[in-house]
Amino acid sequence: MDSVFRALADPTRRALLDALFSDDGQTLAALTARHDMTRIAVAKHLRLLEEAGLVVSRRRGREKLHFLNVVPIRLIHDRWVSKYTEGWAAGLVDLKSELEDTMEEVFEIYIRTSPERLWEAITDPAIRARYHFGAGVESDWAPGSAYALKHPGSESPLVEGENLEVDPPRRLVQSMRAVWGETASAAGTSRVTWEIEPVGDSCRLTVIHDQLSPDAPDELYGGWPMILSGLKTWLETGEELTTPGSQMYGDH
Repeated sequence: MDSVFRALADPTRRALLDALFSDDGQTLAALTARHDMTRIAVAKHLRLLEEAGLVVSRRRGREKLHFLNVVPIRLIHDRWVSKYTEGWAAGLVDLKSELEDTMEEVFEIYIRTSPERLWEAITDPAIRARYHFGAGVESDWAPGSAYALKHPGSESPLVEGENLEVDPPRRLVQSMRAVWGETASAAGTSRVTWEIEPVGDSCRLTVIHDQLSPDAPDELYGGWPMILSGLKTWLETGEELTTPGSQMYGDH
């Protein structure tokens, strides 16, 4: 958290985060054009934001795009804000961007655990329910197989889809159809990619939720920071987070 607070202490870096909040997935050139600074100076600030985990960069063809990662802010909320006020959660994760005719949301978090244990936490229904708003995931995890996310004892799934790519304990790609409500169902099928990379005694987990329609409701992707924060807490402490109501499942 110290690196996050240091990164946020600089007004220029806060301005860059604001720019990505307004229009996520920008190139270095686009961000430089918004500020009265050299390209080198902007690149230096972006590097510090990436080191703090507040910005994630991804290559798309010849371009390097920069995305706002709200997970560290979510962790600050869970550690420092939620015990004083419960009303900030919705505002911290109300994030939207438009890339061509679809949206892409990128979330990144570091967890002190092994790739194997992290993979188990993602795919084991009992563990998943500990941090995914009480919903476990059911599948045989074969490539091309179906999966469903549902509450224990319920026959009706909240999410269903197909395991497009299964490469334990490194990468899981799934189609996602939200069926918990009319608004979510109307958004159609999107895609969720889980990428696990060992870093020392920890893992960097990146979740990419893409192929979202430009008018996809926030409830479709707004809960990821809470889910990943809960996953980190569970794996590192064995405790469950008590978070405000689900932003992915509406009233369910």
